[in-house]
Amino acid sequence: MEEICQKCGLPKNLCVCQQIAKEQQKIRIRVDSRRFGKVVTVVSGLGKDVDLEELTKQLKRKLACGGTLKNSEIILQGSHKNKVKQMLLEQGFKEELIDA
Repeated sequence: MEEICQKCGLPKNLCVCQQIAKEQQKIRIRVDSRRFGKVVTVVSGLGKDVDLEELTKQLKRKLACGGTLKNSEIILQGSHKNKVKQMLLEQGFKEELIDA
């Protein structure tokens, strides 16, 4: 028996909730300076419909850096603004909705 999506009522393999969520989000990527002059990249504006934990893991793995998920923001160690934008585009997010 197939699982049914709670939001749209379609079977999980036909569910489009993730894709719709990716097309409607205003994502902001910025570089901040933290304690002791350490530079971090902060990705904010991702909604609750996106699997933030999985996205954080993928970004950390591909960028070979440390990071965390805190208050619906992805915080990555180092300056990776352009690379993060490129990776989000590969994930299916719209370019005009990404403010980098």
